[in-house]
Amino acid sequence: MGTRKRKKVLLMILTIICVLIIGSGSYTYYLWHMVTSTVANIEENIDRDKSEKRLEKINFKEGDPITVLLMGIDNPAGQKRGRSDSLILLTINPHSESMHMVSIPRDTYTKIKGSWKTDKINHAYAIGGTEMTIRSVENLLDVPVDYFVKVNMKSFKEIVDTVGGVEVNNDLDFTYYSVHYPKGRLHLDGERALRYSRMRSKDPRGDFGRQIRQRQVIEAIIQKGANISSITKFGEMVKVVENNVKTNLTFDDMWEIQSNYKDARKNIEQHKIEGKSKEIKGTYYYIPDKENLRTVSNELKKHIEINNKTP
Repeated sequence: MGTRKRKKVLLMILTIICVLIIGSGSYTYYLWHMVTSTVANIEENIDRDKSEKRLEKINFKEGDPITVLLMGIDNPAGQKRGRSDSLILLTINPHSESMHMVSIPRDTYTKIKGSWKTDKINHAYAIGGTEMTIRSVENLLDVPVDYFVKVNMKSFKEIVDTVGGVEVNNDLDFTYYSVHYPKGRLHLDGERALRYSRMRSKDPRGDFGRQIRQRQVIEAIIQKGANISSITKFGEMVKVVENNVKTNLTFDDMWEIQSNYKDARKNIEQHKIEGKSKEIKGTYYYIPDKENLRTVSNELKKHIEINNKTP
């Protein structure tokens, strides 16, 4: 999984809430109904029944593998729409009880579907919102996007603190913003997790080192959040969701995913889009390696049981 971000840390944690956590086995269906209004408030419909890359609509009861696009939105004050600061595509297969993740570098040079432009993929959201972003990701990876979860990037610290902090294995001794992060197992609260995920300047691996730390935090929240057992914590998480998330997953969709897909979190495989930076007319872009992009595309297709390979 690869991503390039200048200032913000990727936050796709509420994915787990919307897709895998809420309504975990510890809670009754009655308790699940308590959040019906919240689910209704976070729904955002897009103008299509299914992806053009799907022959048929998803059938949750049959356990069809699905894809979920996670969008971290950075929307500064005064801007109508903002930009997608981070994009991660999840493929979830209940048959193999596994999940694949690929992060799309924000500066990826690609066709912005629905416009005449070839530009950085994170500009798709500023130009045409959720739907244009989805279509551009589908075009880049040649994989259907079935669902999306859109998250306010400012909610990162709140999410980590709500689950009681996260545990990570740090492989680099460094100090960042006067906080020392020694090698080994660390427990991080929201503020420290944010900085841990953001640091790049002191890592000889540069952005790739930061990507490793970001993946660690995401996986830690997936595992920690999936084990929430307190009704109080559950309520806090619901509140965070209502204030910071939009998705086209319905109440029934989430319930089916919780019931039939939650074991996918046990096995998570990462993919990275290889490439290099290139200056074009005074602007730096991330140019994906075509062969690597084809390989990633075919791995994702295989995981969601689509047979046609990307040429």
